[in-house]
Amino acid sequence: MNTLPMHHRTPSLSRAYWLEAKYEFLRMVRTPAYSIPVLAFPLVFYVMFGVLMQHGDNAAASRYLLASYGVFGAMGASLFGFGVSVAMDREHGWLTLKRAQPMPPGAYLASKLVMAVIFTAVISLLLTVLALLVAHVTLMPRQALGLIAVDALGALPYGAIGLYIGTRMNARGAPAFVNLVYLPMAFLSGLWMPLQFLPAAIRSLAPVWPAWHHAQLALAIAGSQTEGLAWVHVAYMLVVAAVFSLLAARRLRRVG
Repeated sequence: MNTLPMHHRTPSLSRAYWLEAKYEFLRMVRTPAYSIPVLAFPLVFYVMFGVLMQHGDNAAASRYLLASYGVFGAMGASLFGFGVSVAMDREHGWLTLKRAQPMPPGAYLASKLVMAVIFTAVISLLLTVLALLVAHVTLMPRQALGLIAVDALGALPYGAIGLYIGTRMNARGAPAFVNLVYLPMAFLSGLWMPLQFLPAAIRSLAPVWPAWHHAQLALAIAGSQTEGLAWVHVAYMLVVAAVFSLLAARRLRRVG
């Protein structure tokens, strides 16, 4: 007589997604080369530039940097979470093994997306705590929750870009290439300093980068000055996510 519990006898689609997401998150938490820099960099930079380098009561600058470093954190969590881990999985044969297992085809990528969203939410929450307690930024609860939600939206375009990088690069080259995208895009999007302090040529190119559009959404919620329409920024980010997801899917079908 079969005494196994029902959930062990009957395959469950939701359980497969849940377990894949759970173990992907635990895998990245237990990878110090990923979890420590991804969590620490936005917080350290915010303390340096949003707190220590602000003379007097400069809440406007601290508020701006709260929004922009939340975007910066989302970029790091998603670009490295997809780009480096996919490259490693491909090179070590883990992706081939995943395909051979009886698991939903989308569970692998969905687990990475969930992982990036959770890391991004944690970064955004910690930045908000620093802003409230140390930088003395005033935020309404709906603003704090809005920043977490908007930061999490960045997992879509940055994750898609990282996924494409992971399909093109090997495990050794992926971290360096991700940094070549991550750091310049952050600077050119005005995440480290307002664009009005940068040359006109850089300001004119800022709307090319998805991080600029993401930052405008975060700045609007934080109460800082913004440019453009919210729906345009969201649409641009979704288009970037769709384009790079399609490019990555095509590449994955070729190389596995």
